Amino acid sequence: MAHQGSEGTVLQISTSLGGVPKRAVPEAQVTPTGIVGDGWRYPQFHGGLRRAILVITAEGIDELLAQGFPVFCGALGENITTRGLDRGSLRIGQRYQAGEVVIELCQIRLPCDTLSIYGAGIQAAIYDAQTQAGDYASPRWGLSGFYASVVRPGKMRVGDAIFPLDQTD
Repeated sequence: MAHQGSEGTVLQISTSLGGVPKRAVPEAQVTPTGIVGDGWRYPQFHGGLRRAILVITAEGIDELLAQGFPVFCGALGENITTRGLDRGSLRIGQRYQAGEVVIELCQIRLPCDTLSIYGAGIQAAIYDAQTQAGDYASPRWGLSGFYASVVRPGKMRVGDAIFPLDQTD
């Protein structure tokens, strides 16, 4: 059963053969190791079962745009860009369903130097010591995105609702 009032939408699904930006696709087949056709330039840092999917909110991208960073959906290397989920309420261990797919947020993404193509200071703008310590009161909480594992593989489409699942589901 979904929690009321905390539903969002899959605004964009993005893939690349490695690196940023990732480009929009209308739908994706999601497996335990991520989206079919997606790749990573540095697999020692990205990918794997606990970093199969990177999720970022469009509202966070909007905040970065307002700060002058020329970012857009897919620019930060995310696979799923959501609209309507409050990044401040996202928690490690929470499960979300989108389409047939269930993911579990596993860790905050530590931003890498690759993102510097969007401007000096972007790493500091999206990640701080509070975030690193797991403090969701940080104003930067969730701006760098969340890595997620795939609990239930399947198909996901742009426009699908994305919502948290009760942990008893």
